[in-house]
Amino acid sequence: MSEERLIKKYANRRLYDAAQSRHITIDDIRNMVIAGTRVKVIEDKSNEDITRLVLLQVIADQEQFGRPILSTSLLESMIRFYGNSMQSHFSSYLEKSVETFIRQQEVMARTLNNGSASNGVNPIAELARQNLELWAKMQETLLATFAPPRDTAKDKTGKPGSKNNTPDSGDDPS
Repeated sequence: MSEERLIKKYANRRLYDAAQSRHITIDDIRNMVIAGTRVKVIEDKSNEDITRLVLLQVIADQEQFGRPILSTSLLESMIRFYGNSMQSHFSSYLEKSVETFIRQQEVMARTLNNGSASNGVNPIAELARQNLELWAKMQETLLATFAPPRDTAKDKTGKPGSKNNTPDSGDDPS
């Protein structure tokens, strides 16, 4: 990615690209992001970082006027996670999922560009296998975070979770 581009948002709601000394639109910010330019948007008077709000506006515009990526069901589910104890984990899960998807796209592009399909290995099948492995690992990690560890220790009566009351265990048998 390239150097971060500073954008100022003025009280009149106009955006100003300090690097190019010109006013820009939300669509210009979208094009910068697509081109790999990192943007940082600050409120002119307060110097508050409003980058996330502007990027959400870019997404909202795309969802409204283009082919949506986010279904109504997905948006409803995302809303339910706000304020929920799972919010930070859901955020991390989404971020890792998108990173994985991007890496897989890059691997697929390299594989197809290098002509690896001619060596007898089906690159799409291999990518699918890797994808399933990655998803399984991510789900295991998520479940391990929230599921209590299983206590497999049993005493002589077979009751789960009890201590083994043998003289060697350090307990006084009397």
